[in-house]
Amino acid sequence: MGFWNMLEVASMPILEVLIVSLIGAFLASHYSNLLPLHMLSSLNKLVFVVFSPCYIFASLVQTITLEDLISWWFMPLNILLTFVIGGILGWIVVKITRPKPHLEGLIIATCSAGNLGNLVIIIVPAICNETGTPFGDTNKCRSAALSYASFSMALGGFYIWTYTYHLIRTSSIKFKALEASQSQAQPQQEEITKTPNADLDGDHQTHLLTNTNKDNNDDDHHHHLDFIVSEINTTTTTTELEHISSLSSGSRVGQILHMIREELLAPPTIAVFVGLLFGATKWLKNLIIGPNAPLRVIQGSAQLLGDGTQPCITLLLGGNLIHGNKTSIKAKVLIGVICSRYILLPGIGILIVKGANQLGLLPSDPLFLYLLMLQFTLPPAMNISTMTQLFNVAQEECSLLFLWTYLLAAPALTIWSTIYISILSHH
Repeated sequence: MGFWNMLEVASMPILEVLIVSLIGAFLASHYSNLLPLHMLSSLNKLVFVVFSPCYIFASLVQTITLEDLISWWFMPLNILLTFVIGGILGWIVVKITRPKPHLEGLIIATCSAGNLGNLVIIIVPAICNETGTPFGDTNKCRSAALSYASFSMALGGFYIWTYTYHLIRTSSIKFKALEASQSQAQPQQEEITKTPNADLDGDHQTHLLTNTNKDNNDDDHHHHLDFIVSEINTTTTTTELEHISSLSSGSRVGQILHMIREELLAPPTIAVFVGLLFGATKWLKNLIIGPNAPLRVIQGSAQLLGDGTQPCITLLLGGNLIHGNKTSIKAKVLIGVICSRYILLPGIGILIVKGANQLGLLPSDPLFLYLLMLQFTLPPAMNISTMTQLFNVAQEECSLLFLWTYLLAAPALTIWSTIYISILSHH
């Protein structure tokens, strides 16, 4: 496969994301005003509670078997490594750039969580249609590609809705605690500013926070998913955070387990477990899959609802960018995230996959190895945007980061895919 053919294959899904994002931006602009802030919030809740779980469940049940889970055992480990290594790189970016506290989780999330859903499902089968690849017969390649991509998407959903969900949730807690402390200190700050020796830096921070608080007051009630987020809002005041830090070791473990339980009960995470159960259990799978399955209407309904996931998430991305047109991110943060995602992670990924293959831990299928490498090269997961909306934290900054990372995704994916195919051709 030539460079230009590879560029076309890698660019198509990225262009689709950008086009739908532009439509979302137009719908949210004052020219259309079909997606105001409260509509974005409502649409986001539908994605979180309905569309995304159905998408994950329908894909898993249809493509995964128990035999696949056993033979593809390295893929969960590989995706875990992408999150861990990406998280470490994101942490380094945070330490170097020193962003505002509520942006730390977002930066680590964008460095660690790749788009293991729609991009993989589009790119990997498309590779099979090209001549000159080392992946063999086109039909067999496409069948295997869909199964690999669906499993990758499901595993990615599990890690995203646990690890990444925790990062964004923690950022929201920090932001709300800081807002609460600044709100309580505001009268004292006003007295201080009347004196000539006032702390200018403290006054500047207070001014920024109070402006942000004022801008968000009118739409604050639109940005909470009541049955999930209300507990966070009522249990994370500054006083209680200080109380948690003073707990004994046993109590801290209990608090951590409680937080993990909350994250595991997120609807997309539940969908992963249920989908794996039905896909790996033959008699359960036969109940809903197949032309004569008695409950096939369940699979059909889940698939119909799941088809709305990616368009809605992408429209939300464009809408958030329009509403966040006054935001800004330090250039060094953008450079750090881009270098982590498109330079360091892919290079590390090649070493990990080649090492695992030399140790005999991987199947002999070159397409499987290609997918493992590709998982280190993807732009940030679209669900990060969903989470920032759920917790009402850093939505605009998220959209700006996504704009730049997705603009650069096409050339990055093209270059690295060409390198991967070259490596596997000599495998």
